[in-house]
Amino acid sequence: MFEIDKTVFGEFLASRRKEKGYTQKDLAAKLFVSDKAVSKWERGLSMPDISLLIPLAELLDVTVTELLEGRKLENATEMDTTQVEVLVKKVLKFSEETPEQKRARQTKHFIIFGGCTLLSVLELFAAIWYLAAAGVNHLSTNLLVMELLSFIFGIYFWFFMKERLPAYYDENKINAYSDGIFRINMPGVAFNNRNWPYIVKCGRAWTAVTLLTVPLAVLVSSTTHDFWQNNAFWMGVLVVYLLTLFLPMYVVGRKYS
Repeated sequence: MFEIDKTVFGEFLASRRKEKGYTQKDLAAKLFVSDKAVSKWERGLSMPDISLLIPLAELLDVTVTELLEGRKLENATEMDTTQVEVLVKKVLKFSEETPEQKRARQTKHFIIFGGCTLLSVLELFAAIWYLAAAGVNHLSTNLLVMELLSFIFGIYFWFFMKERLPAYYDENKINAYSDGIFRINMPGVAFNNRNWPYIVKCGRAWTAVTLLTVPLAVLVSSTTHDFWQNNAFWMGVLVVYLLTLFLPMYVVGRKYS
C-alpha cells in the first residue's frame, strides 16, 4: 500500500525530462550521477537516492509530492490528512534499506575486505619467507604499522562507517564529521548526502589498495635497509600515505557537493 510504483515513477520522470528538453545524459550530469542510473530510473528498475528527490524535482519543475506520486496534481496544497500520511509513509519506506539489502551489502563488504586482508597476510608471509631465504632478518616496522593502520581503518570504513548522513547535513554547510573516535574535518568541503557516498567509497578503496601494496613495500625496504633508515624519509612516506587517503576524499567532496 505504501510502496512507490517504480514504473509510474519512471514514466513520469521520462515524460517530464523530455518536456524540459533534457537528455538522460543532461539530467545525469546535473545530478552528478551516470546516465545509466537515469535510464534505470525511467525503466522502473531502480529508484534514485532519497537525497536526490529535491534537486530532481526542481530540475523537472514539479513538487516532490508530484514526483513521488508520478503525476501532476491540480490541488497539491489541498491534500487531506489521510493523503499526507500515506505520502509520508511512502517516503519513509522509500528511504529504508530492507534487511535483505543490508545483508547483501554486508556480505559483499565482508568478501571484498576479507579477501584483501587474506591476500595481504599471504603477501607478508611470502615476503618474510623470501627475506629469510635471502638471509635478511630485518623487517620495516614503520611499514608494518602502516599495514595495521590500513586494517583498522578498513574495519571502520567497510563495516561501521555510516552509509548516510543525518538530514541536517543537507540543510547546513558542515565540514566536520564525528563518529566515536573517528574524526574528519575538511575545510572547504560541505558534507552532505550527495558527496558522502563518494567519500565513503574513497576510504574503502584506499584501505583495499594499501592492504595489498604495503607488504610489497615491506619487501623492498627490507632489502635496501640502509636507505630506509632516514627519519626524514619516513616522515615523507607517512605524509604520502595519508595524502592518498584524504586527497581523493577532498576532491570528490568538492566535486559532488
